[in-house]
Amino acid sequence: MKINGLGRRLAGAALGLAACTMAASAHPHIFIDAKVVVVFDDAGAISRLRHEWTFDKAFSVWMVQGLDTDGDGQTAPAELQPLADENMVGLADFGFYTFAGEQDDLVQFTPAGDQQMVFADERTTLSFSLEAVEPQAVGAQFELGVYDPEYYVAITVADVGDVVLENAPPGCGVALQAPVEMSEELQSRLYALGSEVTELPPELAAAMRGTQGVIIVTCDGSLPPAQQVEAPSALEAATQVAAATPALPFGGPPPEPGLNLPRTGFFGWLQTQQREFYGAMNEALASLKQDGTAFWLLGGLSFLYGVFHAAGPGHGKVVISSYVLANETQLRRGVTLSVLSALLQSLVAIGFVLIAAGILGVTSIAMGEAANWIGIASYAMVALLGLWLIARKVFGWGHVHGETRDLAHKAHTHLHSDGHHHGHDHDHHHHAHIVTPEASVGNWREQLSVVLAVGLRPCSGALVVLVFALSQGLLAAGIAAVLLMGAGTAITVAALATAAVAAKGLARRVAGVDNPLTATIVWWLELVSAVAVFMFGVLLLLASL
Repeated sequence: MKINGLGRRLAGAALGLAACTMAASAHPHIFIDAKVVVVFDDAGAISRLRHEWTFDKAFSVWMVQGLDTDGDGQTAPAELQPLADENMVGLADFGFYTFAGEQDDLVQFTPAGDQQMVFADERTTLSFSLEAVEPQAVGAQFELGVYDPEYYVAITVADVGDVVLENAPPGCGVALQAPVEMSEELQSRLYALGSEVTELPPELAAAMRGTQGVIIVTCDGSLPPAQQVEAPSALEAATQVAAATPALPFGGPPPEPGLNLPRTGFFGWLQTQQREFYGAMNEALASLKQDGTAFWLLGGLSFLYGVFHAAGPGHGKVVISSYVLANETQLRRGVTLSVLSALLQSLVAIGFVLIAAGILGVTSIAMGEAANWIGIASYAMVALLGLWLIARKVFGWGHVHGETRDLAHKAHTHLHSDGHHHGHDHDHHHHAHIVTPEASVGNWREQLSVVLAVGLRPCSGALVVLVFALSQGLLAAGIAAVLLMGAGTAITVAALATAAVAAKGLARRVAGVDNPLTATIVWWLELVSAVAVFMFGVLLLLASL
């Protein structure tokens, strides 16, 4: 069968869509309250930074999971030391989330080797020092940014009092500068970075610093000591940055690769809602011990979190929407696939935590690695599903005959209108070269593979919530919260699948079901959608390895 101009254009569109697929973290899963001590040497230059990062309760509990090796019910600093050491190795790949110095001369840091972790009052605190390779004179102004440019980790310096100047010369002061908006040129440069980027180039990192707020140190008397400017909140400082990678510090669950969508406008608003509902959901879960009525608040927040989470970048909605475009004409099937995949995703998260944390007591790092491999298996299944859909569409594997042969014949006639087809029309019901939409409806095995491919990978946020709930003795509430997350996710994905099926049906009705050109266009649309599923799976797989 010849590929006509329409086919080439549709195939090109599929390649263009797939080229936009990168690993992208939809929103922060880790929240840090940060403090920093800026140490001056005797010459008045900044020579060392001492960081103190306190993690949110939910992720703090995730971090210490399985580390109480002596079984005394307390996680001592000695038991946390291997994790502290490993975190420093991971942070080195991200520049320690520390960007300091003049705009054109960033300070290079090396770890001092004094890292330690403490778990107290259900909060984990990581302390560590960084030595400047070359001590830096303050000059008119010294800028210090402490943030994750990929925004998987939200770091907040809440108050100017959280920045201490040690051994500073007279007249030195500190202020917090609010975030500044990124220029379109800077956003374009960040978009161009590939998924392999774990540390921004120095010049680009310097340009990024002010977009999430910055600490300003001066020693020329222009600032009174401890002057305070309105402090930026990390929850309000979402920006568009480089693509995330699965290799993350702190042993967190891997972010879900998805479409690299802008973090401004509507998508920026979506991410803000995700962050706020995620934080409020964990707070409601923590308050359940004292207030039983918080369960209703927890349920509502969990459901809304699932709605907004599914609306952001992610593989579930793309796979199901593309699949129904490639293979389904019945609305009921598209909705059913969406609901079942969301339910399976919740059940996998619940089963994973019950086995890994509740029964085996494995560490958070091991759980994160296991979750990453489950994700890899999920993406491999997506790629295989797409490959099967392509083969089935091109070679006619698994299609049925009967009442569909007339439309198949019309489509075949249109594609092969070369002037000699009338003499063998009567043979086409034995071997249709075109598999029509009605003929290509997948059987239960194929639909089960769709549900498994999408639902096999558990939501990273759900894993953290469940481990936190387990530690609080609120496992039932945590399970209910995750199931409600799944319900919210199902509604959003089902709405997208409904839109895909409706658009496909509308296009056929407008063009005319009996029109051979309609059959040809729909056939190519379904093939392009199958190609999109395949390429999406391959790219997600590559981004996760």
